Amino acid sequence: MRHKVRGKKFGREKGHRNLMLRNLACSLIEHGRISTTQTKAKEVRFLAERIITYGKKGEVHHRRLAYKMLQNRTLVKKVFDELAPQYMERNGGYTRVLKNGYRKGDCAPMAIIEFVGIEVHESKKGKTKKEDSRK
Repeated sequence: MRHKVRGKKFGREKGHRNLMLRNLACSLIEHGRISTTQTKAKEVRFLAERIITYGKKGEVHHRRLAYKMLQNRTLVKKVFDELAPQYMERNGGYTRVLKNGYRKGDCAPMAIIEFVGIEVHESKKGKTKKEDSRK
């Protein structure tokens, strides 16, 4: 029985699982929005919200704890200088998980995890054939 056991195992060993979640958290902070499976999004939400809380506290100790999770100085600087000041009035719930259908290959439920209240600009790689034919 899994009473009071926090977190999913994802069929991976502890080190691989921790690195996977750390990479997802780094990508979320870097891009503001990522698409992943629904269970991974729910797990990375815990890490991302803890890092934002560290940023709100803003002391050297919390900066070191955030670096311990992210392992990237530029992302830590972004959290403490850009993201955390936007959430000073908010008492939690810095991320949202939106369901996004099912993956084509294995029909896994997909989700988008993003920060609340931050405008994310989608990059357009190129025009599609339909857009070219309309002009």
